[in-house]
Amino acid sequence: MTQRLRVGVVGAGLIAQVMHLNYLRELDDRYETVAICDISEDGARKCADQYGIANVYTDWRVMLESGLDAVLILTNGSHADIAIAAANRGIHVFTEKPMCFSVAEGKSMIEAAATNGITLMVAYPKRFDPAYERLAAELKTVQDLRLVRVTTFETPIGAYVDYYKLTKDVTPPPADILAALRAESRATLSSAIGSNDDFLVKEYHEILLDSLIHEMNTLRSLLGEPTKLDYVTLRPTGVTAVLHFGDVPAVINWVELPGITRYRQEFSFFGADRRLTLAFPSPFLRSAPTILEDEGGESDSGRSWHSEEVTSYDEAFRRELMHFHDCVVNGQEPLTTGLDGLRDVALCGAFIAGHVSGAAIEHPSNF
Repeated sequence: MTQRLRVGVVGAGLIAQVMHLNYLRELDDRYETVAICDISEDGARKCADQYGIANVYTDWRVMLESGLDAVLILTNGSHADIAIAAANRGIHVFTEKPMCFSVAEGKSMIEAAATNGITLMVAYPKRFDPAYERLAAELKTVQDLRLVRVTTFETPIGAYVDYYKLTKDVTPPPADILAALRAESRATLSSAIGSNDDFLVKEYHEILLDSLIHEMNTLRSLLGEPTKLDYVTLRPTGVTAVLHFGDVPAVINWVELPGITRYRQEFSFFGADRRLTLAFPSPFLRSAPTILEDEGGESDSGRSWHSEEVTSYDEAFRRELMHFHDCVVNGQEPLTTGLDGLRDVALCGAFIAGHVSGAAIEHPSNF
């Protein structure tokens, strides 16, 4: 019989409702969701009623005292305090990205996990997509890689999630608690980038840490650590950057396009004689397939070919929860470790520094 983990969920927001609570219930041979916590008691209780969760909390500190094996941290703020407290109680930690807001916080999270011998895994679902795994295998066969291009069109998500059964008309949390949490987050973010500038703090939090961190992690997992951040410019509606992985430049474009709900994200790899493109659908669509395109040809003729592959309809969010369970039960290291997540946080900080200084940064994911 598969060992079931008693798990508590911190954060009852959109990603919890669209993905994690759904797949925790589906994987009921591996998980027993026994507690849910949110600063909105009404929101937590409605989720508890929908998913059959017995215990509702508004204070994660109290929830951690309830005999959990593992905790899923799905809140909007830094996850450091919750993760460290859980680790110190011997509770395994699955944390949504970003794992934290600063390198200092991330180091403390990793140290607490190591000291207490618990699993710390950062959620990067793209790494568990079957099409990503196919790309990673095929990329090893590409000769003379010359260019990488990453393009993300960020679009409204309402139409992608309206048809899910989400909690409605939730009573908001107490205003004083919400204000205190926002002030705490602002202070941590400002400290992390060394600036209290409104534009820089918003770019760091809402674009780099919240969204573009996925692109950073995917590139690093496929190409290794970047050797240089050559150029970066931040705008209210987008980011343009050039990273170098040795001799290979990676051009990144992230742009917000609010006028059309048609999300698209492409990772393209151009070799001298072969081209691979991985196209991700909206991350809010369950089991929507990621498409792998493969192009090749003959240099001495006009002959060329192009293929599109659907690798699988299996859901990456589901597969990463399965992986977390395996890591906890079997004592293996996660594919997406705390150190892996921390390098992404450091890289986000380097983007801010590169934009401010206008100078190239060597080894930008180092800390």
